[in-house]
Amino acid sequence: MSRLFRDIAGGPLCADGSVVCIGAFDGLHLGHQALVRHAVARAQLLGVDAAALSFEPLPREFFAAASPPPRLGPVRAKFEGLRGLGADVVGLLRFDARMAAMSPEAFVDAVLVQRLCAREVWVGPGFRFGHKRAGDLATLQALGREAGFIAGEIEPLVVDGERVSSTHIRNALVAGDFEHAARLLGRPYAVSGRVVRGQQLGRTLGYPTANLRFGGKVPALRGIYATRVHGIGDAPWPSVSSFGTRPTVGGVEPLLEAHLFDFDGDLYGRRIEVEFVARLRDEEKFDDLPSLVAQMDLDAAQARAVLAAPPSPRHETQRQDFA
Repeated sequence: MSRLFRDIAGGPLCADGSVVCIGAFDGLHLGHQALVRHAVARAQLLGVDAAALSFEPLPREFFAAASPPPRLGPVRAKFEGLRGLGADVVGLLRFDARMAAMSPEAFVDAVLVQRLCAREVWVGPGFRFGHKRAGDLATLQALGREAGFIAGEIEPLVVDGERVSSTHIRNALVAGDFEHAARLLGRPYAVSGRVVRGQQLGRTLGYPTANLRFGGKVPALRGIYATRVHGIGDAPWPSVSSFGTRPTVGGVEPLLEAHLFDFDGDLYGRRIEVEFVARLRDEEKFDDLPSLVAQMDLDAAQARAVLAAPPSPRHETQRQDFA
């Protein structure tokens, strides 16, 4: 069972030492996975804990609080993914004004030395840290020599001639190119969570939905999609989903609403995963509910047709668990 910590202050978490990897880990794409797996392998070789270190909110969200950038996944998915990759300790440090003002030297001493007793620290390409991003890999290596740990950088991961990055994945998702996103992620793009109660308006309209919140983050997607829901039965359940704020009924918070075709059951409180297969259209505001229902009928029919079509052998991507 992975241990989670959020605070800089406190006693040592890895008394016998650790191998640390640091990153945003939004979406845990193939590049992130390579970094974490490298750290886990090194930790196993040395007989110490593997520690994955990130921040919540992400620094770019903190500095753009009025208009935060979109995220690939909620915070819980990040923790579960890092745990599944073998991290013994997961740090989701609270990024606030105090953290933003920390010098590289203070961060290394407080977190890497005092909290994690680091013996090795691994980062991805272009790593920066500390106040005003003053620190880089060379800084980390120099501080490590003084503190007794080594630091290194893994090579960027390239898939089909393209460097794997969260930015490229977000761009693919916005364009509705889920095959491209899946190749960079190493698995189909999906959002998981616990089903929560909504306004139950969909039930009165003939389209009951399983609703997932996105943890207060801004999702990378918005619109109507053909989807498959995992976690209900032995096979993925075909569905049509809306991801957005529901402007026709005055919604504000982004909500993922999945209507499972021909399903009759209670899903409240269940953990499910919604896999995105194809983009159908943008989210729209309709003049009245009958107009909305008429469009939902068309969306459902289109989603059924998309999901019934055989996958392209060239682009079919196998699901990949983190474990």
